[in-house]
Amino acid sequence: MDVYKTFGDLQQNEQEGADYRIRWRSGSSGIAVLSIHGGEIEPGTTRIANAIAGWEHSFYAFEGIKSAGNLGLHITSTQFDEPKAMEMVCRSDIILSIHGSAETAPLVHMGGLDEALKGRIMAELRSAGFAVLENEDLSYGGTDRKNICNLCGRGMGVQLEISRGLRETMFRDLSPEGRRHPTAAFGRFVDAVRKAIAPFASAQAQAEPLRNTD
Repeated sequence: MDVYKTFGDLQQNEQEGADYRIRWRSGSSGIAVLSIHGGEIEPGTTRIANAIAGWEHSFYAFEGIKSAGNLGLHITSTQFDEPKAMEMVCRSDIILSIHGSAETAPLVHMGGLDEALKGRIMAELRSAGFAVLENEDLSYGGTDRKNICNLCGRGMGVQLEISRGLRETMFRDLSPEGRRHPTAAFGRFVDAVRKAIAPFASAQAQAEPLRNTD
């Protein structure tokens, strides 16, 4: 069970810059890639989301940066309401939310309400050699309309739950230093997802300034 129900609760007890940090930048595609359990909460998810976003898609990360106890910063996807994240979500047509599960088997659970985009991502990931499951574990379903991945303009997005076992293959290891050294599996995964979402980018979207990317 989460320690905090909302970001407001967390903010009253944790210090930004010491316990957590928020990173984001605006892209021009109408697609936003999120890591709301980033940093040391679900290690590796921030780097995966950042690479998938590139410079054309928007990127957001809420990162745990404590020396210990970062799981206490976890706010469930249906209640995550940090203001910058909410602003980005409301301004985006499509959301791709990257999460990490604790399983040791190397696999991805697909969730969310956007069936067309899910199908494309699943096809590309499987073609790249990754094991992808859909609707086999309802806890990873992402079908609640309050889930942050479904709060975008189209009312439907995609949630990827990447197992710890798979994340471990994407980096030298999941320590902060190890995550600075991505593997070939990381590149294949990111390339597959980027290829899948590219046709969904809005050609009419106007570029916005990039901010808070350090």
